[in-house]
Amino acid sequence: MAIHRHNNHKSANAFMEWIDARLPVTKVWNEHLAEYMAPKNFNFWYFFGSLAMLMLVVQLVTGIFLTMHYKPDAQLAFASVEYIMRDVPYGWLVRYLHSTGASMFFIVVYLHMFRGVIYGSHREPRELVWLIGCVIFVALMAEAFMGYLLPWGNMSYWGAQVIISLFDVIPYFGPMLTEWIRGDFVISDATLNRFFAFHVILLPLILVALVFLHLVALHHVGSNNPDGIDIYDHVDEDGKPLDGIPFHPYYTVHDLVGVCGFLIVYLGLVFFAPDLGGILLEKDNFAPANSLQTPTDIVPLWYFTPYYSILRASTSDFLFYLQLITGAAAVGMLVLGKYQLKTKAIVLIGAVVIIGFLSYGSGKAWGVILMAAAIVMFFLLPWLDRSPVKSIRYRSMPFKIALALFLIAFFVLGYLGMNSPTPARTMVAQICTVIYFAFFALMPWFTSIGKTKPVPERVTFTPH
Repeated sequence: MAIHRHNNHKSANAFMEWIDARLPVTKVWNEHLAEYMAPKNFNFWYFFGSLAMLMLVVQLVTGIFLTMHYKPDAQLAFASVEYIMRDVPYGWLVRYLHSTGASMFFIVVYLHMFRGVIYGSHREPRELVWLIGCVIFVALMAEAFMGYLLPWGNMSYWGAQVIISLFDVIPYFGPMLTEWIRGDFVISDATLNRFFAFHVILLPLILVALVFLHLVALHHVGSNNPDGIDIYDHVDEDGKPLDGIPFHPYYTVHDLVGVCGFLIVYLGLVFFAPDLGGILLEKDNFAPANSLQTPTDIVPLWYFTPYYSILRASTSDFLFYLQLITGAAAVGMLVLGKYQLKTKAIVLIGAVVIIGFLSYGSGKAWGVILMAAAIVMFFLLPWLDRSPVKSIRYRSMPFKIALALFLIAFFVLGYLGMNSPTPARTMVAQICTVIYFAFFALMPWFTSIGKTKPVPERVTFTPH
């Protein structure tokens, strides 16, 4: 029996040697898992990268099964979704795994990005890792928007109508771009077909390629940790970090704990609340698309609502107040800030340019610009953050206060975006929009003031 097992082991080794001579499977496994050294002080915030990978796989697999029965045809799309839900064995489960999975995907991505902000994962030398992650976020938003039209429900139809029409505000190219996106003069079968192609083929390929680049870039510079310390500052005689451990098996097992907890929540929603009272699936989307029947309130799904609130908050009065705020902020920085003459000149010129630009264009046009700028701001984080330390554990109090205000504004904008606008809600959305952009605009200032805590030389770690 022992001889038989020994022979099997020799055969397996010989087979892997044959594979490795032609494809470096073992080398890739060792470099990116078995021998990839990760900081030993990862906490629960580091679950969300692996969970994002899990949700990408879930969405790809469930999407493949859905396309087996879905018909990308304006006359048949809604009925094919009903067929999947009612007649395909376990079709309802696959559909709910996919629709609920979209929301869970955004939850883990938002938390993954938040972890990067609080622990300084956007700082040197990980700027490119952060930038690729931001591109993934934009691609994921495009993927979700394209997929939102496919059920061909009434909210899908009118939501796409509103969002695509926003491209009209782009000077000169806007109408042509809008018509190209739709493939017609109105939302029609041509729109559904090209959104299906983008959602099923183009954007998944882009996402997979971006995730691959994200991981390669991360493993090239090494993972950050809750202390924001480079573990390769202290290595042993073999060059291995003293505060590092192999990703496998330690963090593969560690992440399995997060996966189990996540699946309890995810599957709980799938089986008991797949629409979550209209938050994950709106009631208007259970009716087929009707170009003659506009829903009472046209709102996107929750993961777009913070940016939708910024769009709706951009009125002509708001633009005037933005000019006043920009001018006041510039004067305050020039009078109170101890900057060099060159910096003061840049602040002054920047304020004049912003005030001048705000004088032109409609509220809708500036709403689109601010909505896009709200996402672009994340790309600028590596250069806006001037703190001498990376981790929130050692950051100054002004940063913590600013981050708390930003989070409150983000959640309030998300809530307001899910509700119909009123004068009071619009005013609150405008205040939160100012707070949102002030967090990024003032970051070079509030990250460079206040007292920071001393950063330890080695990572702090408590076994658990």
